[in-house]
Amino acid sequence: MRFICFYFFLIDMNIVQRMIWDDDDDEVWQTNTYAVDIICSYYLSYIHKEPCMDSFHTGLVWLQEIMRGNERRCVNLFRMDKDTLIKLCLDLECHYKLKFGMILYVLALGASNRQVQERFQHSGETVSRNFHEVLKAMLCLSIDMIKPTDPTFSNIPPEILNDDRYMPHFKDCIGAIDGTHVSACVQEENLIRFIGIKGVPTQNIMAACSFDMQFTFVMAGWEGTAHDGRLFQYAINKQNLNFPKPPPGKYYVVDAGYQQMEGYLAPYKGTRYHLPDFQRGGRPRGLKEIFNRWHSSLRCCIERTFGVWKARWKILRTMPPYSFYVQRDIVVVSMALHNYIRRKALADPAFERLDKSPNFIPPDIFHDVDDIQAEESSQESGALQMNALRDQIACSLMLANNDY
Repeated sequence: MRFICFYFFLIDMNIVQRMIWDDDDDEVWQTNTYAVDIICSYYLSYIHKEPCMDSFHTGLVWLQEIMRGNERRCVNLFRMDKDTLIKLCLDLECHYKLKFGMILYVLALGASNRQVQERFQHSGETVSRNFHEVLKAMLCLSIDMIKPTDPTFSNIPPEILNDDRYMPHFKDCIGAIDGTHVSACVQEENLIRFIGIKGVPTQNIMAACSFDMQFTFVMAGWEGTAHDGRLFQYAINKQNLNFPKPPPGKYYVVDAGYQQMEGYLAPYKGTRYHLPDFQRGGRPRGLKEIFNRWHSSLRCCIERTFGVWKARWKILRTMPPYSFYVQRDIVVVSMALHNYIRRKALADPAFERLDKSPNFIPPDIFHDVDDIQAEESSQESGALQMNALRDQIACSLMLANNDY
């Protein structure tokens, strides 16, 4: 039947008639032969194609095998246990009408289009279309997942309330803010803007987190040369970003890269701050070092959150050459999945390790080649207020740790 259709196609192209009536003309015969070769090639390539992805071990069969197999295999491939994966599949299908096996495979392993084709037995066009459609739709999940669980910040976080190191000194603290970098793949003409303090092309991201290592805010998509302070000012002043600002009397802890201002408590500058400094150099001495020691200990929740998030999703370490908008969305969606796992998983290995080791900070995938601090600004009333609060907390910590 296909051959008959092809024959009539040749008649429509007036090739058969030429071959019949002009068979004595060598030049015409060669031209007709060349035309027939082109059409035959087109026919074999686009009409009578030999199947490529024809394995019986389809993506569905493979997923079913994973779900029937060892728990560790599911964790290795999808970065979550089987129960959490099933919950996520059901939630995405019920609430967002999504089926997302391919995109999770890409995020977890950094798989290329060809690798996904082979694993799920679909064409490259199908893989690409599915990935981008699902990624765009999963931004809806991000809106629901990346936000404070206590929007009014009316309760003291349990991690502070139940820890004598921080209670009552930091009882009004609601979370931590910091910036981080992930791999960026950009065109050559844009490289200079994206090579910042990490020495390689990166995307700069600002995030806030709660003390149970959940992201409560994210702003992604900035070039690697952008300073953290610039991102911070943009985030808190841009109304449509819905940054969860601290209510009066509450505050976030931030590092020395941010200015001291109302609602944002920074450490003392010019003295030891980071936890490794105290581990190498001995116990804190004096009021400022005592404050910095416990401020750093409390604020490191954001570094621990970044660490487990980056370790889970391999794509963040080597970003494929998607458009930069897609790279930005990958960051946001992966953070939403991070929060989902934290809320739904009964026993996640990555989180369990950090829960058991409160002072452990996973190493960053990129190391700074320069250390930039914000200039001290103590002239504004908000900064003066936070300076006074910092001194008050420092005195309280000094009394509570009088053995220092």
